Amino acid sequence: MEQVVIKRIETSNAPPSFSKYAQATEVPAGMRTIHVSGQVGITVDGVLPETFEDQHRQAWRNVFEILKSADMEISDIASVWAIVTDHDQVPIYREIRDEMLAGHVCASTMLVCGLASPAWKVEIAVVAARAD
Repeated sequence: MEQVVIKRIETSNAPPSFSKYAQATEVPAGMRTIHVSGQVGITVDGVLPETFEDQHRQAWRNVFEILKSADMEISDIASVWAIVTDHDQVPIYREIRDEMLAGHVCASTMLVCGLASPAWKVEIAVVAARAD
């Protein structure tokens, strides 16, 4: 049986991506889809790391744990929505996103604005899909 995968879409008729993400992704018909709500960098024990980098990595870990509970993995992520609270953190966000995604490329949107708690520095939401 052929594995159904999320298709990366790129065109030279629109501006290229600004970093390592796809212009678009296509989820083929029949794939099970999960929408992971925005995750902040808080541990299961309620600990909020002090640094942006540690909060960012923890937010990704939280996303991955939710995907795992749905029998999905990094390669199933079709798109990422991220919010960071400071323009100076954009390069760090991109670097850590690429590190945590371990070579997987998906669609990505990032906003720079405030979050529900001023202590939170990042929030990450994803859409993932997998053929069962």
